[in-house]
Parts: sequence; C-alpha cells; structure tokens
Amino acid sequence: MQLEQKEDQAQFKLKNASASIKERRRRGLTWYPVTITQEDIGFGGKVVLELERPAIRQDLHLFQVGKNACVFSNAPGYSGPDRPVLSGVVTSVRRNKLLLATTKEALPDWVLNGSTPNGSTLGIDLTFDEVSYREMNQAMADVMGAHGNRLAELRDVLLGARQASFREHKADDLFYPSALNDSQQAAMRHVIAAQDVAIIHGPPGTGKTTTLVQTILETVRRERRVLVCAPSNTAVDLLTEKLAERGVNVIRLGNPSRVSDLLFQHTLDAGVMAHPSYAKMHAMRQTADQHRDTASELAKEGVRNFGFEGRQQRQWLKEEARTLRQAADDLERFMTEDVLESVQVITCTLVGASNRHIRHLSFETVFIDEAAQALEPGCWIPIAKGQRIVLAGDHHQLPPTVKSEKAAHEGLRETLFEKCIQRQPETARMLTTQYRMHTQIMGFSSDKFYGGQLVPHPSVHHAGLEAYDLRFAPDLPVEFIDTAGCGFLEGAIPESRSTANPDEANLLLQRLAQLLAPYDATEHDQGPLTIGVIAPYRAQINYLKDAIEDSEVLNGLLLQRRLSVGTVDSFQGQERDIIAISLTRSNPQGEIGFLSDIRRMNVGMTRARRKLLLVGDSSTLCSHPFFGELLRYVKGVRGYRMANEIVNPI
Repeated sequence: MQLEQKEDQAQFKLKNASASIKERRRRGLTWYPVTITQEDIGFGGKVVLELERPAIRQDLHLFQVGKNACVFSNAPGYSGPDRPVLSGVVTSVRRNKLLLATTKEALPDWVLNGSTPNGSTLGIDLTFDEVSYREMNQAMADVMGAHGNRLAELRDVLLGARQASFREHKADDLFYPSALNDSQQAAMRHVIAAQDVAIIHGPPGTGKTTTLVQTILETVRRERRVLVCAPSNTAVDLLTEKLAERGVNVIRLGNPSRVSDLLFQHTLDAGVMAHPSYAKMHAMRQTADQHRDTASELAKEGVRNFGFEGRQQRQWLKEEARTLRQAADDLERFMTEDVLESVQVITCTLVGASNRHIRHLSFETVFIDEAAQALEPGCWIPIAKGQRIVLAGDHHQLPPTVKSEKAAHEGLRETLFEKCIQRQPETARMLTTQYRMHTQIMGFSSDKFYGGQLVPHPSVHHAGLEAYDLRFAPDLPVEFIDTAGCGFLEGAIPESRSTANPDEANLLLQRLAQLLAPYDATEHDQGPLTIGVIAPYRAQINYLKDAIEDSEVLNGLLLQRRLSVGTVDSFQGQERDIIAISLTRSNPQGEIGFLSDIRRMNVGMTRARRKLLLVGDSSTLCSHPFFGELLRYVKGVRGYRMANEIVNPI
C-alpha cells in the first residue's frame, strides 16, 4: 500500500509540480481559463459550479466524474504553493463544460471576482487524494494488530486460516416475495446461513444487484441495521436507489456521483434538513453570522470611536456568535445521530465507512458490492465494523486499479474477494442464468471465464438486432472490424499514460452510423435502442465524444441520452443494446498496454445485449493469446470483417 501511495503521489507531482499552466493544460490536468456559467446549491447546501473553458478543438484532458479537483486564481497575488483554492468533486463532464460540487456553502471573494464577462483569471486543476490512503493505511494497521477479537477472527476466515461456518437454514424461512431464479435463491439462502463470510459470485447479466438487494431485504428483517459499501460512488448510488425503491429506510453517506431526487431524499444531508430541529439550527447559524458580520463592521469603522461601550458591544457580538455557532454544531450532531439511529441501511464507499458520523457504530452484517474490484486495504475499513461479511462481485471482471507495478507484482492487485473464493470456495455461490446477452455475445465469455456454465435465459437466447427490427437483417450479433494494414496508428500522451487513435475512432463511428441508418425509434413499442461506445483510454474517449458532437445523427442520440461514451470502468454494472468498442492500440511493436488485462475486455464485451461491435488492429492485438482466441471465436460465428469493407462499402 505504501508503494502504491508513493507511486501515485510521484506520478501526480511529476505531472503537476512546478509545471506552467500551459504545460498542465497540455498534459490534460488543467483547464484554464474557465468561467462560471452557473451556480447552484447542491447536497447539504454546498455550492455546485458549472465551469466552462474556451472551445478548443481536440484538446485532450483527464477530467472525469468522481475526480477531486480545485478551482484556483491566476490573478496577481494568488500564485505560489500557498495560493487559495476551492476544492470539490467533479460530478459531470461534457466536452468544454464540467460541474464541480464544492466543499463550501458560499464562494470566497477571489472566486467571485475572478470570473467576469471581459475575461477570467480562474482555472481548475486535478488534485491528489490523501484521505483514502490515510484511512486504508490505518485499516491495515488495525487488522494486522487485531488479536482475540471479532476482526481477528474475520481476518483469519477471509484469508483461509480458519474455516468459515454456516448455520442450518429452513427453506421456508423467507419473508419477502421473490422472483429470484434457482441459483439466485441458493445464493441468498447461503448468505442467510453464513456466520462469518459469504460470497455472491455474479457473472455478467446474471442479476447480481437484484440478488444482493433481495438478500439485504431479508437481512434487515432479521437485524436492526446493516452497512452496505462499494468501492465506487456509482455502485453505492445504484444500491441506494434500488433499496429506496423497495421501501427500505436507507441513508447514503458521502457525495453521490449523480444528482437525482430519489438519491437526494436519502442522503444524510437531506435527512438532517428534514429533521424537526433543522429550522432552529439554521436560525442559530444565521444569527451567529449576523453577529460576526456586525462585529467585523465595527472593527472596520474603528472601535476606538465608540469608546468602552463600543468595545464591549463588539466583544459581546463575537462571544454570542461563537456560542450560537457551538450550540448549532451540537444540535447538528444530535440531529445526525438521531437520523442514523432510525435507519435500516447505511450506504457509503469503502473509505466512506470511516466517516466521522458512523465511527462509533457497529453492524451485525457488512455487505461489500464490487468486492472483486476493490483494493484489499479499502475493504478492511468497513469489515472492522462488522460481525459477519458478505462479498459480492466477479473476479473475472474489472480488477482494482493499481498504479505501482511493483505493488501490483507484490500482491496489491490480488483482492480479498479472490483470496477468499480461492482458499475457501465453499463460501461462494455463483449465479448461472444470464438475462442480458444474445447467446453468441455470451458464448466466448462463458467458455473463457466461467467454465461454460452460463446459460442464456430464453428471453435473450436469440434476441439480436434482427429480433428487435427485421430491417437490421442480416445482422451479425458479434462483429470484429480489422484495421490491420490500414496505417491507423495510435498516438500517445506519455505524461498521462493515455493513448488515442483518431482514424480508428472515425471508422467505428462510421460503422455505427451505417448500422443505425435504417432505424426509426418512433416505430418501436419495445423502447428506443441504447448504445454504448467504449474505449480503454481516456484520450480516445475524449476524441470520440468530440467526433460524435460533429455527427448530426450520433449527436442527436447523445443529446437524447440514448448514446453514452466512456471507459470500460464507467460501464461496470450497466448494459446497452449495442456496444461498440474501439480497442485503440495499433503499433509495430505489438504493445497493447493494459488491454492485456483480459478481465477488462470481459466487462466491455458483456455490456452488450443485442450487438457487439469491435474495431481493432489484429496484427497488434494478437501478440496476446487472448485476442487470438477471440478472433478465432469471431470467425467461428462469421463475425469477422476487414476495415476496407466499411471504408469502401459495396
């Protein structure tokens, strides 16, 4: 973990320290200048800013949802390491605009003065996240030092040094009505019977989230309160919404990655704002602010002019403001504890489990979703709060991101989920019926990763584009377009470790436009098609987004939110009717970078329901055996095409 923190920080400093604004912009770490185009109040009364940069064609960047960032000023007097900044989290990125959820309830003067119609001195930088490492390091120290307590017992079970135990479970001991299939019900009963650890292994499309939510419902019937965590804000938001829809009293800690009315209603901030004592607390803080402002005005006017009484008045105002502020803080703590005392489920990220509001709480059961995508040190944070642990995920899908190759080699990339499922396979139950993919889309993944055990539900067995609309016939459910020999070479951004391939991106979008040409969304009762465009590199994603905005047809779909663009990570847990993947890498050396992590490819390909479109250079890709096998499979289902068939269609 220390190796990873050191490498992460070194990479960040290398990219950012002592670099000019121009250089940071070139590296994709800074937008400058930016103007504030909109100011709103977000969760907990915090300011949310919409920031816009000048339209710059094909200016690549690394901003994305969930990243920490800060607004700065380049005005005279605001330079150097001690310059003031306004920190926050990026909640939306659209070409030349982004939303930043700040940590403040009011904007400082230097921000307000820095954005004018005549020009702006404001910019925004990506920042380094120290908090996560601090909490993970503390969790590791706690678990290594645990002895003679429940944490020590759970550690030994999870790492295979102690056998997991299960109680007998009656088949009819279920409360909530359930439409789960046999393998899903078996997994749920397995969790209910577990006394230490249970694993729900959910391959793509097998209903892991549905099973997990149903299992949580059964658990809260038996227990007063449970903790539900995941490594990503997106996964936490999804679980929060699913539980809220089922009528569970759930509170979401931390910053949601997206804004929705349902999510807002179930945040801790919203719970506090709905508390009967909130109006009193708000009034106390307003009065405190008024007293403080009045005292400041007296100071500006010169308190000596008012003599002893004036000084006494100013001192009284300051003391009263301090007293009111302290009383308001005490009342807020009481309201927070009152809200958390009554909930059935608390949801948060792994690091969010260290939130000061729940530090004193313990839970009979802790659920960790996407556990196979989480760094082990992060998992120990919530585990320390539980009496038993339920892990859900799939170790054949996205692995955790590890920046230090040495740390990865020494074991950081191996997750707690993998260790437990390998050392104690009896703790796991795999879901086997998949409800998402056409059988040809499923076939390669099932054989390669799941021992051929996945079975398509009859509703999706042959549900390709032809089944949706005969005008798509004849269609290939799986299609690979080979750019070998076309000269579509990649371009690298060394500082950011990102890569783009504009020619390949253009070909993919051309094929997508061809595919959609006969389609009319207004004629279908099944609802409009959904499309996902995926690339493994942020630079390629940003190019694709810009190119789509220049296409009338595709941009229309983008604006209607029927087409989305992102990395594999951003599509985790999601599905689309059509998935189009630009594999990006094309070079004479046969280097494919982190495409060699085949689990990411498994995720990308299995997002597709009706159509999987792949574009790539076989001469580069087939240096890795996985892509050789994939190409043989595609040829076996007659889905292989050369790029010139698209560039020069017959």
